This record gives sequence, structure tokens and C-alpha cells, in this order.
Amino acid sequence: MYATGLMDQENINAREPVLDTVDRVSELCFGLFMALTFVGAVSAVTAGEGAGRKMFYTALGCNLAWGLADAVMFLVRTLTNRGRRLTLALTMRHELDAAAGVRALREALPRWITPLITDTELELIRARLSAIPDLPRRPRFLRADIIGAVAIFLIVVSSTFPVALPFVVFSDVPTALIVSRVLTIAILFGSGVALGRHSGFGGWKAGFAMAALGVMLTMAIIALGG
Repeated sequence: MYATGLMDQENINAREPVLDTVDRVSELCFGLFMALTFVGAVSAVTAGEGAGRKMFYTALGCNLAWGLADAVMFLVRTLTNRGRRLTLALTMRHELDAAAGVRALREALPRWITPLITDTELELIRARLSAIPDLPRRPRFLRADIIGAVAIFLIVVSSTFPVALPFVVFSDVPTALIVSRVLTIAILFGSGVALGRHSGFGGWKAGFAMAALGVMLTMAIIALGG
């Protein structure tokens, strides 16, 4: 719960566990779609000797850049959210009006959980927040944040290989395209299964839904000349 995450100084600088199932699957799918789009676009204009390697390096370069940007934005988002929590804790410390503090806490809660917490419970949280002896002066990065950013970068970059590597392995571009798309859809199916099990929606249904999304995206790329 967001509010209970503010109970002590250590948790002011805390974040969610590094890359949960949704994070990992989302980054993998982003990388797959990005590589698939670039491979489709480049295959439409690339021909001749070395075409496969050109597509591979183009897709890899794209995902290197995307992975770096995504990792940096992850750090920005993490520090921003931590700064909001610290600001809220400092507000609780300096707000003399208990009712105003409770309102500030309620406004900071996710909308879905607000009706489940009474003002009396929020007052207990406000009192504990205001009693924290030493709050950090500013939000700071933790080692886990850097690990998370590196993991995001590696996931996005690694997603290039099942999509683009067939163009290096197979000299025939149409064959490489088929293998690339089959691998992509298979990975999307596995990603959907993981998301479905994590969310409780049912692994197989989510897997087929994600695979269908991959098929539709592939068809769109083919229609556009990929």
C-alpha cells in the first residue's frame, strides 16, 4: 500500500521490487515490436549481398538506442516518484493542521483504494509520518535502481536477436523473415502467458491474445511493404 510505504525513513527512498513480471514482459514486448518494425521497414528497401546483416545491425542499433532511452527514463521516473513521497512526508511533518494532513494523504492515495481507508486510519499514518526523526533532504538513487535500469537496457537489446538474427543465419531474406516472425509470435505468446498468470486472467487466453496482437502487427508491417 502506498501510504504504508511511507512509514519510515528507509521506505521514503524505497521503490517497488526491481522489474516485476509486468515490467519485464512490457520491456521485452516493446523491444520485439521495435525490432520487428525496423526489420520490416528495412527489408522493404534492402536487397543484394549483405542485406541480412544490414537489417540485423539496423535493428540492433535501434534497440540499443531505445534501451538506453528507456533505462534513463526509468531512472527519471523512479527519482520523481521518490521525490513525491518525500515531499508528502515533509508536508506531514510541517503541517500543523491534522485535518489538512489527512486530506493531503487521501489525495496522494490511488483512487481505487481511497474508499477503503477511513480518516481515522489516515490520521494514524499522518502521525507516524510526522514523527519520523530524520528525513533525507532530497531523493536519491539506490543500487537497486541502477540494477533495474541496466536490466531494462539488457532486456530491450536482447529482444533484438530472435527478430533480427535469422537474417544473419539465413542467406535467403524471405526465409529469414518467416523464421523471424514465427520466433516473434512464439515469444509474444510466452509473454502473454506470463502476464495472464501474473494478473489472474488465465495464461493461455492471454498468450493467444498477445500472439494475435503480434500477428496483426506483422500483417500491418507486410501491408506497409515489410
